[in-house]
Amino acid sequence: MATAPVVLFGCAAQPVRLDTEAPRGVISGQPGRRGVVVAAPHGTSDVRTGDIAAEIARRTGFGLVVASGFALAPDTRTRAGRRYQVNRPLEGVPGRPPVEEAETPAARRVYEAWEARVREVAQGPLLFYVEIHGNDHRDAAGRIEVATVGVDREDALRLRALLELIRDAHLRGDREAQRLQVLVEPADTLRYAATGAKRDGILRLPRRALHVELPRAARAEWREVYTAILADFLGQAAALLGGR
Repeated sequence: MATAPVVLFGCAAQPVRLDTEAPRGVISGQPGRRGVVVAAPHGTSDVRTGDIAAEIARRTGFGLVVASGFALAPDTRTRAGRRYQVNRPLEGVPGRPPVEEAETPAARRVYEAWEARVREVAQGPLLFYVEIHGNDHRDAAGRIEVATVGVDREDALRLRALLELIRDAHLRGDREAQRLQVLVEPADTLRYAATGAKRDGILRLPRRALHVELPRAARAEWREVYTAILADFLGQAAALLGGR
């Protein structure tokens, strides 16, 4: 699974070499519009997020960065496995509190490789950056959460209304798909606010950013329609927020 995105995305891949026994990961990148990047730091472990980011890049012309193969321990039936967090210089277990994450030399090297790849694909200042993540938490199962950087409450309300309008327009053509709620920071309180990446990681860099958390429904049975929804939304959001 770790090498699958390289083939699917058709991007240039760079392995990250670590002085550990952990599997080597791969970071793939493909330039697009200058200053605008869509990324999936857990392209395979956050199931199908790499595929979703790649399709968004294809539809919008955004630059694309995807990481895969950075797991430290496999998932089990009862809990997620430990992994490098990639978009910040830490390792930890998805869904666990940030206080349980640990900074290690290897995690720092993975993050530095990720940041370098994002900067390379941006081809200059990072004006608008989008990360696609996935979660399986039951409290977030019926909603899309969007954490933000450089977005005030008024902008968040506009973004939420825009995503809801686009969602409803697409779902009129697919009435079986689940209608997921939309929450956008700072207008809404989120479970996944990306505080670690804002404080110590990649979200320190962009002028404006959206960190999108997708429940399993948006990445599995309704993936095609929600990928189309996100691509339409992000293309318009880039213009709305000045990421052109």
